[in-house]
Amino acid sequence: MSSLTVEEERIRRYGREIFARMDRRNIVPFSPAWFDDVLMNTTMQAEKLKVQLFRFIDTLPLLKDSKTVADHLKEYLGTTESGLPGIARHFLNRLPGEGWAGTLLAKTAKNNAEHMARKFIAGSNVQEAISAIKQLRNRKYGFTIDLLGEATITEAEADGVQKQYFDLVEGLPGVINNLPEIPCVDRNHLGPIPRVNISVKLSSLFSQFDPIDPVGTTRSVLKRLRPIMSKAMSRGEFINFDMEQYSFKDTTLHIFKTVLEEPEFRNWPHVGIAIQAYLKDTEKDLQELLEWTRKRGTPIAVRLVKGAYWDYETVIAAQQDWPVPVWTEKWQSDACFERCGRFLLQNYNWIAPAFGSHNVRSISTMLAVAEELGVPKGAYEFQMLYGMADEFKDAMVELGQRIRIYTPYGQLLPGMAYLVRRLLENTSNDSFLRASFRENTTEDKLLMNPVHKAQANTTNGTTAAPSHSEKPGKFKNEPLAEYHREFNRDAMSHALAEVAKQLDRDYVPFIGGQAVAAEKWQDATNPSQSSQKLGRWAASTPKQAEEAIASAKKNYPAWRDTPAAKRAEYLRKIADVMRKRRWELSAWAVYETAKPWREADADIAEAIDFCDYYAELFLKMVKPKRMDVPGEENSYFYEPRGVAVVIAPWNFPLAIMCGMTVAALVTGNTVIIKPAEQSTIIGAKFAEVLKEAELPPVWSFLPGIGEEIGPTLVQSPDVDLIVFTGSQQVGLWINENAAKTPPVQHHVKRVIAELGGKNAAIVDADADLDEAVKGVLDSAFGYSGQKCSACSRAIVHESIHDQFLHRLIEAAKSLTISPASDPGCSMGPVIDADAKKRILAMIAKGKSQSLLVYAADLGALADQGHYVGPHIFADVHETDVIAQEEIFGPVLAVMKAKNLDHALQIANGTRYALTGGIFSRSPSTLERVKKEFRVGNLYVNRKITGALVERQPFGGFKLSGIGSKAGGPDYLLQFVIPRVITENTMRRGFAPTLES
Repeated sequence: MSSLTVEEERIRRYGREIFARMDRRNIVPFSPAWFDDVLMNTTMQAEKLKVQLFRFIDTLPLLKDSKTVADHLKEYLGTTESGLPGIARHFLNRLPGEGWAGTLLAKTAKNNAEHMARKFIAGSNVQEAISAIKQLRNRKYGFTIDLLGEATITEAEADGVQKQYFDLVEGLPGVINNLPEIPCVDRNHLGPIPRVNISVKLSSLFSQFDPIDPVGTTRSVLKRLRPIMSKAMSRGEFINFDMEQYSFKDTTLHIFKTVLEEPEFRNWPHVGIAIQAYLKDTEKDLQELLEWTRKRGTPIAVRLVKGAYWDYETVIAAQQDWPVPVWTEKWQSDACFERCGRFLLQNYNWIAPAFGSHNVRSISTMLAVAEELGVPKGAYEFQMLYGMADEFKDAMVELGQRIRIYTPYGQLLPGMAYLVRRLLENTSNDSFLRASFRENTTEDKLLMNPVHKAQANTTNGTTAAPSHSEKPGKFKNEPLAEYHREFNRDAMSHALAEVAKQLDRDYVPFIGGQAVAAEKWQDATNPSQSSQKLGRWAASTPKQAEEAIASAKKNYPAWRDTPAAKRAEYLRKIADVMRKRRWELSAWAVYETAKPWREADADIAEAIDFCDYYAELFLKMVKPKRMDVPGEENSYFYEPRGVAVVIAPWNFPLAIMCGMTVAALVTGNTVIIKPAEQSTIIGAKFAEVLKEAELPPVWSFLPGIGEEIGPTLVQSPDVDLIVFTGSQQVGLWINENAAKTPPVQHHVKRVIAELGGKNAAIVDADADLDEAVKGVLDSAFGYSGQKCSACSRAIVHESIHDQFLHRLIEAAKSLTISPASDPGCSMGPVIDADAKKRILAMIAKGKSQSLLVYAADLGALADQGHYVGPHIFADVHETDVIAQEEIFGPVLAVMKAKNLDHALQIANGTRYALTGGIFSRSPSTLERVKKEFRVGNLYVNRKITGALVERQPFGGFKLSGIGSKAGGPDYLLQFVIPRVITENTMRRGFAPTLES
């Protein structure tokens, strides 16, 4: 007697019937499909080979000539690590890269890649796609067509995507609607349905698509989406909204609901949206979607899929230490799919289900549930991917089911990213296709309930390994705000509103932790709106500087002797206070230093990181190191230097000030904090944090004019340590003056200084231009280029220089320049009038030597605040002023390089060595650049800003700085003096036994 439930028996009945029909379609030996199968089998059996092969395929569109293709093929597959069999590897490496053999090798590689691409991509243009659609209809399949292409990073590209959608909407009906009707495809249980079905990716319609600004994103997307929908509706077509990564989900749903509530579209039923079952939110989203649909009064459709971004979502969550939004086990996604499918079938009158899956168990479950609930056959459909599991599709057609094929088209080689996703799907260890078609797993196992399958795996000892973030006792970076979540956006908006009510306050110095009287006042203003006063701060006097030094000296012995664990605990308390006040502090960073929302939040998170990391690092470092021998004890340990002066910058107003301060405090030094004049209120807020953390009177806060109190702080014989971040000019002055030792001074001052950079990103001939343009754009113009790490030189291989420059200019034109308080702000003002004047002077020098190819038109913003738009120069010689001098503003020099030798010569040809970047897909190029690009922080195939505490300790050499990297394992050693104590333990010939 069967132990299966009635439902499970029904599922297995459908599953066996599908398998039986599929088994009749054996692949013909030596046919193209047979060769594809052999290749897939070989690939699956060698994980290393699979990875290297797919990396090469992903790189192929970027390669311009036969030699480059041949060279990359050898680099990816010609090493012992590639997993390619020895004979094949030997043969590959012996082939020349040039001449007829190299050309043949490259042509063969490209042809094979294009052959694979054509298996999954319907064509390179509309005509080829239409031809493929006709063939699909000959097999009684419907279709939904999807555009492949580059990432949309410019508004011109978004306009181009809209035109492509117009071409589909206008061009398909005349052909498709004249083809013979296929009843099971062209009708549902109520009558005829649209034959033309178009899938739309919303992020392709707006270059600045960003969930941090759902209102602005929705407005801009709808400008391009509405005309597409109007044309489609008037022609009787169906529009489906694709779902992308998790961070876009809520914004996509918002746009979907917003446009369908508009009078023009409110009664249009031929619209759908994809929903991903691998997301933990999905059941809640479906329930809300049903309630909204009932309220709207017109049915919609939902394409239920498992989801295609699982690797991406898990990696991003791990990197950011965010909650993982997807189910972490495949069986959980499968089970969620079944629950969601049942929900849709229960509500098919309001939401027409389209089940996207190649999993026979999942499909059989939907068939069984539909039978159980009495859902008419035409009320739902199944969707599958072009080029995958054709025998499965045919079996479903034989069962009388409506099958719709997700049909992508676009240029074949640029579509390789899509191809790689499909290949990964086919060859994944968890792939149903792999298990069923290539590993001969039994039907009963393939049709097992996913929950039961998970229980069986647990019984067999198969469990998930703990993630990195689950390891106990390890420092973790403070997670950045997930601005795709509404409650975080609301929290930031509320904080901005609350801080706006506090703009009339005065801020005074603190000496020994106590507020002191003020004599002279300075106004703080908003760089985004220079007429807006934020408050007043008192300028400390030289006399107050002397009093602060005396207080620090007086309180030093007690603080030095405070137990290390106690000092570390104070850092954790400081971190906790900042966590509690995080939104408020972020809002102040927006107002006082014009940091856009994400930049402001990251600044506060980094300040918290410094506290947590240095507390943990110090407790490891402080333990005395014993080096004993019989009859002698040797102890190596550290003690603090004494009085530390922290001179902080304005561009990371809380993070760097906090990091330098707590590093000095935890190591036992007393501290005098001198904030930048432009960020004094944030400095005062940090003083409030120290008070709230109940720190002893071992700190002073001295707002003031650098020229007035700086000499007192730097030249005092009672100061032992100076920690500075700022300009090279001031830093070298500090170093020179701190080196002087008057007779009353009995020590040499230690100077730790970060002095800026002239940072470059090399863009090689094989760079992914989507990646390179976006990376350079963000690095050059993020926070208006006011970062030590900002990219001010892009060194581009001459073969792609013009293409890169064109896209970069268009991308810069697409940036949203606005006040920093605007959530959609891509770029705000510079810090003050002096900075604006200095940057404009550098631009004028640049125009006298180089070609200015883009300067943003600021319109009314020009007079509202201290705005300087993006400026891009070309034809820049490596000795030009803008190629040598730090500008600290939104000015980028694009320089042409003949080859990698030339690029490295340019990159290394300045006085600085702070950060740099390389965009390339050549393993040998990357290895060489890692060795020869002489910078403190080198970034590969990503933007060159955004270093994180511990993960990317930050700092450079040459004239970029003095000392070790902030946020790294050596940083605290600069704040201490090493000592050794040696004790003779021999007593009249007797020596204690050494402990083992």
